[in-house]
Amino acid sequence: MVGTMAMQLPFIRASRMARTSPHLVGEPCADDEVLLDAPDARLSPALVAAARGDHVPAASLLLATRVASEWERRDRYVTRLAAFARSRPEWLDAWLATAPQDSDALLVGAQLAVDRAWQSPARAELLREVSPLITAAARGDQRDPVPWRLALDHARGAQAGHTYFEELWAAAVRRAPHHYGCHVAALRYLASSWHGSHRECFDFADRAAQDAPPGALVQALPLRAAYGYLTDDCGPEVPRERLDAAADRAIALSPRLPAHDPWPARMRNLLIFVLVRLERWPDAVEQLRLNGPYATSFPWDQVSDDPLGHFLRVCEDVRSAVAGDPSWHPRSERGGRVRPGDH
Repeated sequence: MVGTMAMQLPFIRASRMARTSPHLVGEPCADDEVLLDAPDARLSPALVAAARGDHVPAASLLLATRVASEWERRDRYVTRLAAFARSRPEWLDAWLATAPQDSDALLVGAQLAVDRAWQSPARAELLREVSPLITAAARGDQRDPVPWRLALDHARGAQAGHTYFEELWAAAVRRAPHHYGCHVAALRYLASSWHGSHRECFDFADRAAQDAPPGALVQALPLRAAYGYLTDDCGPEVPRERLDAAADRAIALSPRLPAHDPWPARMRNLLIFVLVRLERWPDAVEQLRLNGPYATSFPWDQVSDDPLGHFLRVCEDVRSAVAGDPSWHPRSERGGRVRPGDH
């Protein structure tokens, strides 16, 4: 029953559960200027060095994020470095061989192990085998929420029970009450363990955003809930007003983040996706302006095998709609259900 499940997930406030660039900023980007999943200025040198087999810049980068408590950036960098290591692992192997107890190296290694296990048909079993790696990473800096975000993702993939997930969640929010990655992990656990629970996901996301500072990335959590609803045909209908409110909250966050910068591009790409689905064309144009030439694989890879091409087609759609082109009509490919396996 819905009510019973809600009470078993205390990270949802019970009181909220009622079911009722090379060009100027502002100029359009030419197609050949758009970049897919471009690293920011801090991550790029680490990736270049890793391609040469040198792990030192990556180690310095993650150490700097830990010292400065830059948990959102640290989370993003760990994910990107682990993704790079999937095809080029030599630098990470050398790092772990040189410093086997380095908590930053252990964290990237644990993320890589989870990513690899996630793609296997034996996902749940393989994920259980990598638990010690996550535990070792979590023994590093006691302030760091990123190992706990990874543990939350791991628990979802391993089909862990609610009690265990709640313990992980409590540990995560003690370290960083407004960490976006941990909140996304909790939102996705709720959605996967209780399919069709979109209104409950909105309740959780809205409360988290209301409790967070205005410039915190978790302000975009309701947008993530809206994306989940718009790409799923299961569960009760969510009022249009709630979808618009989620988009409006993310729109308010967007100007607080750097324009034409790879760092907030993932949030803005998701916002553009939702605005297009809501047919809010002028708002989508403004986000394209702020976003600049930075396309991200997510969310477009969830509805297309060609995320960059899909993003470019969406840009064309948005500009045609705003221009009032009489020959334009929305492309049928603009929507679509989320593909299984994204984590």
